[in-house]
Parts: sequence; structure tokens; C-alpha cells
Amino acid sequence: MKRSATLIFFSALSVVVSNIAFAQDVSKKDSSGMDMKGRDMKGMDTKSMDMKDMGTTKTDAATTHKGVGVVKDINAADGMVTLVHEPIKSLNWPAMTMGFKVKDKSVIGKIKPGDKVEFTLVQAGKEYLITGMK
Repeated sequence: MKRSATLIFFSALSVVVSNIAFAQDVSKKDSSGMDMKGRDMKGMDTKSMDMKDMGTTKTDAATTHKGVGVVKDINAADGMVTLVHEPIKSLNWPAMTMGFKVKDKSVIGKIKPGDKVEFTLVQAGKEYLITGMK
């Protein structure tokens, strides 16, 4: 009887020790099961990551994009400019015609349809806002 109790005790102890060792090994890994301990994350592409899932908030205005285009239309009342722009590599956008709101409406008085312009824009919510134009 004493031998059976000792055998059961050591069997149970080995299960507990195995589970502890497994839990410690898993804590070194990310959610995909990859061992991330000691890995350099500096070169990681974070632009394509959804930062909300990581407990941080990436501000939409953090990245400024540059473009070149031709003014097609101006709606001064709404603060909108329609541009036929060249590809914008930083956004992976092809050349296209788009309407944009301008941050500073005084810019609208300095341009006219047909003008070739260089512009900067940032994401503001679901839209892109022109922050500068020359």
C-alpha cells in the first residue's frame, strides 16, 4: 500500500513539474508560438500592424505623405480641392483623381485649376487632409 501511494505521489509530482516547465517555455513566446526572447525588433515593419491590438494608439497625423498633382477643381465654400495626382508611394496609391479637404483654406486663394502643385497630406480619421501646398 505504501508503495502505491509513493508511486501515485511521484507521478502526480512529475505532471505538475512538466506543466510548470511548459508554462515557462510558453511565456517566452509570442501568440504565434515563436520564441521572441532576445530578438531585435528594430527592423520590423510596423506600418502594416494594427497598433490598436497591441494596446497602443498610433495617431493618424503621425505620418505625412507627399504628392504632386494638377488642380482640377476648387470648392472654396467646403475647403475642398480636387487633384489629378501622380502615384503616392508612401500610401501605395496609384495615380488618380481625388478630392481633398485642406487644413488651411487660405491655400485655396493661391491656386487655380490647371496649376501643378506639390502637396503634403495626413490621415485624419478616414479622410486625408492637405496640410500644405505650393
